[in-house]
Amino acid sequence: MRSAIPAAPRVGTAQILFGLSVAILVIVVAVPVLLIFFNAFWVNGAFNIVDVVKVLSQPETYQALLNSLILASGVTVTGTIVGTFFAWLVTRTDLPFKGTMKVLFLVPFMLPSFIGALAWKMLLSPRSGYINRMFMEVFGFDGPVFDIYTYVGIILVETMYLFPFVFIQVSGALERMDPTLEESARISGADLFTITRKITIPLVMPSILSGSLLIMLYSMAHFGTVAVLGIEVGIYNIPTLIYEKIHQSAGSFASIRTGTVLASVLVVTAAFILWLQNRVLSRGRYQIIAGKSFRPTQLKLRGLRIPMLVFCIAYIGFTIVLPTVTIFMVGALKTYGLPFTAENMTLFNYKFILFDWQLTRDAIWNSISLGFVAAAITMFAGVIISYVIVKMKVRGKGILEFLGMLPFSVPGSVIALGVILAWSGKFGINIYNTVWIILVAYIARYMAFSLKANSAALEQVHDSLVEAARASGATMWQALRDIVVPLVRPGMLAAFFLIFLPALRELTVSVLLYGPTTRTIGVAIYTLNEDGETVYSAALAGIALIIIVFGESVIKRLFKIRYK
Repeated sequence: MRSAIPAAPRVGTAQILFGLSVAILVIVVAVPVLLIFFNAFWVNGAFNIVDVVKVLSQPETYQALLNSLILASGVTVTGTIVGTFFAWLVTRTDLPFKGTMKVLFLVPFMLPSFIGALAWKMLLSPRSGYINRMFMEVFGFDGPVFDIYTYVGIILVETMYLFPFVFIQVSGALERMDPTLEESARISGADLFTITRKITIPLVMPSILSGSLLIMLYSMAHFGTVAVLGIEVGIYNIPTLIYEKIHQSAGSFASIRTGTVLASVLVVTAAFILWLQNRVLSRGRYQIIAGKSFRPTQLKLRGLRIPMLVFCIAYIGFTIVLPTVTIFMVGALKTYGLPFTAENMTLFNYKFILFDWQLTRDAIWNSISLGFVAAAITMFAGVIISYVIVKMKVRGKGILEFLGMLPFSVPGSVIALGVILAWSGKFGINIYNTVWIILVAYIARYMAFSLKANSAALEQVHDSLVEAARASGATMWQALRDIVVPLVRPGMLAAFFLIFLPALRELTVSVLLYGPTTRTIGVAIYTLNEDGETVYSAALAGIALIIIVFGESVIKRLFKIRYK
């Protein structure tokens, strides 16, 4: 009697999707990040802590780390105060035009901070800044009123663009908060200041701390603002020191290794901040959302209504309108430094940037094409990975979520260094100094955005729809194609635009990866400014702002019409 030969285990759709998801994330995310640590601590195949200690003990490394902590701490404190105050003002008071104010306070999310830093450099640099010159020439001041090339200057500029992290979290918490405790305190005779200090602030403290830690995380990893306002006077943080090390030595092995050690410090710092944030959120002491429907009590500002509205308008005008207008006006000057008069203005710079200068035309094309392709690839990859995470019961899918979200918590300079190490010939593939290495870095950098958007959409698709299709004879692939994908299309489009727009203004990753012909818009603006081409830099920045604002407007209109 012949013994039965056991059939080979059948590979199903779940296993294929899981394997594909693992392969994508390992190649794009895990390998570059792991190579950072491997190159930092291993030399010629042997563990080497001596060189790591040597790098970390160098005065410039110590100073860069200290600068990072000083700047991040300063931005965190000021951003938290500004974000919390404006969140309270637009959610818990009778401030006029609150809806409009709330939208305007979110505008800094749309604007690249390094372009804002460029504008403030034009306004407040000690010798040539227009505001300083006005005070010295018109009002007779002996010297500049304010020097933007300082720690305080950098902190204030970064605060303008990072405070929305706290604003969004705190305003959301205040809108959902049960006002019973506040009303009880008011009935008991407590004044507004006492209620805010002893009840409102403690109740939303987890949201305040969560937003504060996000500000610290982003500030530690920020390249653009410090690069524009700090390098000129010797103020380096870790990302700008990594950039200087690599570009001064044309990407030598020693500079790359120094960069990986510095990047490891960033990763450890980011991990600690995220751990601290999770601890804060998991140990919230108060339950602020009740089960019943309610509307938070609005506090009457009375005689302060108009002054507070004027203050909000002045803040928006000073932090958003003034630098934006400056960018466009400087971009229209015949020569930087001339007064803003009709005879000194021209549209030639914008025409030259858009149609005549090959460098800037290539930069615009590179940014748009890279953003589009990266968004499309990441969108589809995100759908596959999100489906495995949300809908499939396979072992090990938790590692997918970890790998997918890892780049979100890792600074952009770390991602850039990782792809340099991975795709510069180490594994037989050398795409360094090509557009492809920037594309790979963008896919890794923005994978978390795709996973978030697609996972949220898939959570709303009930499992019974796929089960019904399978019961009717459809294969898994047919069920995915005909049922799941059409239903999650809004999430896919959201993922696409969540990636496309940040990629248009990206600087931190691409500034370490660009080659002679692969400048992006952000890199071109930065390098033109460094080369002294201020009017062309401003003109290109103005064009970038138009593209970004237009893209944001199209997205909002598209989603309002189709999916609201």
